[in-house]
Amino acid sequence: MKCRKRGSKMKAYERFLKYVSVWTTSDENSETVPSADRELVLAKLLVEEMKELGIVDARVDKKGYVYGSVPATPGCEKAPALGLIAHMDTAPDASGDNIHPQIIENYDGKDVVLGTSGKMIKVEEFPYLADLKGRTLITTDGTTLLGADDKAGIAEVLTVVEEILTDGTPHGKICIGFTPDEEIARGAKHFDVEGFGADYGYTLDGSAEGEIQYENFNASTAFITIHGVSVHTGTAKDVLVNSQTIGTEFHQMLPASERPETTEGYEGFYHLVSFNGNVTETKMKYFIRDFDTDGFHARAAKMQEIAGSLNEKYGAGTVEIEIVESYYNMREKIKPCMQLIEYAKKAAENADIVPDVAPIRGGTDGARLSFKGLPCPNLGTGGYAFHGVYEHITVEGMDKAVVMVKDIVGMFAK
Repeated sequence: MKCRKRGSKMKAYERFLKYVSVWTTSDENSETVPSADRELVLAKLLVEEMKELGIVDARVDKKGYVYGSVPATPGCEKAPALGLIAHMDTAPDASGDNIHPQIIENYDGKDVVLGTSGKMIKVEEFPYLADLKGRTLITTDGTTLLGADDKAGIAEVLTVVEEILTDGTPHGKICIGFTPDEEIARGAKHFDVEGFGADYGYTLDGSAEGEIQYENFNASTAFITIHGVSVHTGTAKDVLVNSQTIGTEFHQMLPASERPETTEGYEGFYHLVSFNGNVTETKMKYFIRDFDTDGFHARAAKMQEIAGSLNEKYGAGTVEIEIVESYYNMREKIKPCMQLIEYAKKAAENADIVPDVAPIRGGTDGARLSFKGLPCPNLGTGGYAFHGVYEHITVEGMDKAVVMVKDIVGMFAK
């Protein structure tokens, strides 16, 4: 790719390639905030860059949250303050250390070999690849994830800010926030909404450019511990109780048609995340997801019912279950301010993107922030296949996301 001229504005992909060199995988087994000190490395780098852009109040707090703001231009002081938010951590699902991006210019729309890993992004499995023909594609080398989720969002936010400041575009107050630990459902937990100072916000944490999302799953996690009785197998009859067998029985009592691999759209599910144990003790972890509030609570009740049934069968205390709610569908908080969605749709159309308004089969920081008083739908960044070695993004998709967000900023200033 062509080198950037000295003193010229930085492109989003250039920032992105810099950020992915910093290892920021969050740690779900840690109790600290942020969950991993490595997240602070990127946080400090971002504060330095923000200050270089002229964001004088750029700062990182004790919990690893990065904040900063750009004052409104003269005449736009009464415009609503707009927040732009992304997260710094990457998912624990695949390694985020020593990322070596592949840059493929003028992509031919065919299968992509990922370095020497033996892995390949296949058009058969990712049919939209044909539509990316001619673009500059950025992939992994097959040994790590890429980090587009969500370092692409960070890159786009700061590119928008730099372009607005350089071009002198009229704008209201712009509030910038970068969070740690979003991937382990803690990103918005310690976010200082009041100090942030925005009236409305957008997270840039979606997939393809043009995605506009204001509905997400209600989410909880079920932690199950099953107790068994271990004796010598030679004298086991009518005495041994295998906790693993009870665990598989628990799983089989949930509907097989209500799993991630069998559902789509607005359909909810139970997802067995982990199953670890022996005869004496088995621990299981489930994600419970549903868009509908009543359905969400019904799923939790179903799991409690199964636990009760197995305790009746095998004895009180055999199955222990704890269900921890994580976040809720932001739809009810966005509905009163649908101008956020209309602005985004118009901005997408202005950027020659077909708006894709669809529910998120997942969650974002914006969901929690919406319930904390900051209505915050989610926008696409131009990336695909997050959380694994097949993750990829295009330079052109990032550029279009930047154009779209700049347009939204302008709409808020009018």
